[in-house]
Amino acid sequence: MSITIRHLETGDRAGWEPLFRGYLEFYKSSLNDDVIDETWARLISDDPQFHVGLCAIEPGGNLIGIAHIIFHRSTWSKSYYCYLEDLFVTPDVRAKGIGRQLVDAVYVEADVRECTRTYWATQEFNYRARGLYDQVATKSPFLQYRR
Repeated sequence: MSITIRHLETGDRAGWEPLFRGYLEFYKSSLNDDVIDETWARLISDDPQFHVGLCAIEPGGNLIGIAHIIFHRSTWSKSYYCYLEDLFVTPDVRAKGIGRQLVDAVYVEADVRECTRTYWATQEFNYRARGLYDQVATKSPFLQYRR
């Protein structure tokens, strides 16, 4: 499938929001509208060291995938790390290489900033995504704890 991967732009909100809500629904979660508004504002801000939003666009112009990344410093490195916080491809076009193209675009963003680590988390039951992740990265032995 021929798609374009690029940064989110102000005019993308109508295509982005259903994808982000679909991502939240997949993980059986929801956010208040004010949080979604703030997330959108962060993704399209001019501060590339905070959040970066990427999107996959089909030839007809529709957004069919998103990736949200955060760059941060680490106590274990002089460089930045890249955290892929959200990755979602609309269900009707999954398993066509779009997720991989988004991950590759995340790697490009990380390389431009000379990040020494790019990482993400997913739930254990997300087998389809894990199949992709096993091809493009190494699984960490760490477990995540939260408060």
